[in-house]
Amino acid sequence: QVQLVESGGGLVQAGGSLRLSCAVSGRSFSSLTIGWFRQAPGNEREFVTAIRWSDSFPTYADSVKGRFTISRDNSKNTVYLQMNNLKAEDTALYYCAAASFLGSKLYTDSKYQYWGPGTQVTVSS
Repeated sequence: QVQLVESGGGLVQAGGSLRLSCAVSGRSFSSLTIGWFRQAPGNEREFVTAIRWSDSFPTYADSVKGRFTISRDNSKNTVYLQMNNLKAEDTALYYCAAASFLGSKLYTDSKYQYWGPGTQVTVSS
């Protein structure tokens, strides 16, 4: 079993930055691909970014490319999401998710077996 806990959400003005953290426990962290997804009220959950277990290769949604950066610290069992130049449309509940040995289609939420409770990000315009 894998447990994930997000932190770092909050209220920020447009153009500002936040760093989210996803702390992972319960299983070999190095074998897990970690993804970030978000869901705004009235919208479906959407892929944001993910980092592959095997080589830490990142994948980003087009809407966040150049603004968001995902990274992982295997020594701390933690994945980070640095979000810069935030926009009002980034407002959502952000979830991290984990999948064992996932190497492709990292943007598909059904491939992730474990999910955190989420952290709210609100960007005021």
